[in-house]
Amino acid sequence: MKRQQKKGTKRLTKKMKTKLVGLLIVILLALVALIFRITYISIKSGDRYTRQVLTQSQQQYESTTVPFKRGDILDRNGNTLATSVKVYNVILDCSLVNSDKKYRKPTVDALSDYLGIDSSVVEAKLDDESTANSQYQILKKVSMDERKHFLEMNEITDDNKDTLKRSEYKRRSRVKGVWFEEHYQREYPFHALASTVIGFSSVNNTASLGIEGYYSSTLNGTDGKKYGYLNSDDIMEQNIVDAVDGKTVVSTIDVNIQSIVEKYISAFNEKLRNNAYEGDGAENIGVIVENPNNGEILAMAGKNTFDLNDPRAAYANRTDLSDEEISAGLDSLWENFCVSSNYELGSVIKPIIVASALESGAVSDSDVFICDGGEQIGNDYVRCAVYPYAHGTETLGEVIQNSCNDGMMAIGRKMGAALLLDYQSRFNFGSRTGIDLPNESSGAIYTLDQMKDMELASTTFGQGFTSTMIQEISAVSAVINGGTYYQPHVVKEIKSQEDGSVLKTNEGNVLKQIVSSDVSEKIREYMGMSVTSGTSRKSKVQGYSMGGKTGTAEILSTEEKDYLVSFIGFAPLDTPQVVVYVVVDRPNVEEQADSSYAQYIAQAILDEILPYMNIYPDEETEETTKLWDGFKGVLRLDDSEVEVNEPIVQTEGSETGTDNAQDIEVVQDESGSSEEYNDEESDGVASENAGYEETVSEDVSDEEDTSSDTSNEEDTSNQDESTYEEDEGE
Repeated sequence: MKRQQKKGTKRLTKKMKTKLVGLLIVILLALVALIFRITYISIKSGDRYTRQVLTQSQQQYESTTVPFKRGDILDRNGNTLATSVKVYNVILDCSLVNSDKKYRKPTVDALSDYLGIDSSVVEAKLDDESTANSQYQILKKVSMDERKHFLEMNEITDDNKDTLKRSEYKRRSRVKGVWFEEHYQREYPFHALASTVIGFSSVNNTASLGIEGYYSSTLNGTDGKKYGYLNSDDIMEQNIVDAVDGKTVVSTIDVNIQSIVEKYISAFNEKLRNNAYEGDGAENIGVIVENPNNGEILAMAGKNTFDLNDPRAAYANRTDLSDEEISAGLDSLWENFCVSSNYELGSVIKPIIVASALESGAVSDSDVFICDGGEQIGNDYVRCAVYPYAHGTETLGEVIQNSCNDGMMAIGRKMGAALLLDYQSRFNFGSRTGIDLPNESSGAIYTLDQMKDMELASTTFGQGFTSTMIQEISAVSAVINGGTYYQPHVVKEIKSQEDGSVLKTNEGNVLKQIVSSDVSEKIREYMGMSVTSGTSRKSKVQGYSMGGKTGTAEILSTEEKDYLVSFIGFAPLDTPQVVVYVVVDRPNVEEQADSSYAQYIAQAILDEILPYMNIYPDEETEETTKLWDGFKGVLRLDDSEVEVNEPIVQTEGSETGTDNAQDIEVVQDESGSSEEYNDEESDGVASENAGYEETVSEDVSDEEDTSSDTSNEEDTSNQDESTYEEDEGE
């Protein structure tokens, strides 16, 4: 008995079966056709599409360099002086864009709309025969945020492909041949501040100047690699070797102290630039601020500065200059005057010579010297600054206070050439200090064979040999800190960039003990006398005990009578915590031989940095410090205007170029002249006890011929230290 068919169940009819078979055949034919089409495309255009895919993802899949991040440079308080910021080069694959005309407009528009690249620039790249087939054309450098914005507006991703409108999807799919090349760009947040100390690095992380140059290998890291490859299943995979970033360098520089120093250099330069003479305020100006108790450089600056973010800007459009002239100009602009320039020191050497004489036993604190206006050396008469007058009887401290050349020459004879040269070497004159900055000069001192009577005499007041600023301030720091010579340095720590851990520290490298603490105490006392009663009075900061020494040296290499004036000072007197050295090379004034110019700058700097450094006043006074009138309008750190002296009205016939205290005693012999040989009675030193040769040397160079010439080197080396009452009106 046949089963009855369930109610509602339909059977496939023959007609329906025929339709299904037909549909299946159509689908199979379509698949076969698709396979043939894919095969055809693969054979004909497979390489092009493969290249397109790889090009679009080139930075992900090709073997490329992963750049390291160069380490930061910080100041002592953590302020960033130099850093590396990730940026991207926008790369255009012209060949890919030109492979299909439908890619051109969407790509050009995307670059214009989202990266601000002029359409004409892109089209020129696409049309030019020399670039039309290029796969690597740099269009622009963009930030991380700009790159991110471009990708967000043009990429098709798993997250947005289902939400994009059809027209937008179509537009994005046709933006081709644009990719981003990652690298780092060096940036300097403070622009020109401490430019010669920091230095700058080029695109390939090379540097030759400043901290950037000296510590370049420390700041640099190691590049990583990104390798792309096909696995056994022909799937693109990649392997990444991470880059190792450079280390962070913490400098000893304090940006606030550095700013103060550069502020007063600039104000001084502008003031003297705007007088009746052409040119800058001086040929060169240098300032160093140092902690004498560990050799840390707190600030270092010269007159010339430049923006570290664009160090060649000053000569960028100088079509009037040759390549050689531009190169020479940049070298001069970038030079660190404080460590690379040699010059004759002048009288700032005197505390070091006196300290050497005391330490060696050649003189004692109880010795007395008589200045009668000068010394006869061979055929030459070497004058003291106050000639035809004389300082008369002086203690050792008064020789420093009065900056007396006659007394210094007597001290030199007591020491003798061999001993004096030995102590010059101990204080590192003639040798590099080893400061951690490139291009340090060593200066030049006499050899024993070269040092005759004239050379011995001139050396005692800083003429005839050369030095650098860093040599002088390091030597004076040793003289006043108790006798310890610290190697000067501008970097105090090296840190890991990853976790900030300290890898290396420099708390002060002691090189030697040169003089005793007793000798150091005496020199501080003598330099204190120079500030209170002598040639350094214009450097005084009210409320603070101070020591200092002035210097003036004639520059013999120029046709004119040019001078380099200087001042070195410290505070407090008994426990020095900061020392400032200022050099003004050829101030733009008629009478250059006036160390007051250097004192003005030093006084202004000390007046502002002493409170900033929490160095408290140690003297009672009701007076306030008033600065040089040229600093009128300058603002302090607290935005208050500095107090200045009223300008001095120079009366006709009054003397200029002087800086001695008006109460220094000067005497004159009965004949009105002091041109005679010194002997035991005239200067307190017998020739046989001083190492002075009875037969004076005739081997004196033309440079050292100072006989009866009012313009000679020795006569003018300390013109700033003559005594004129008119100059003390300030």
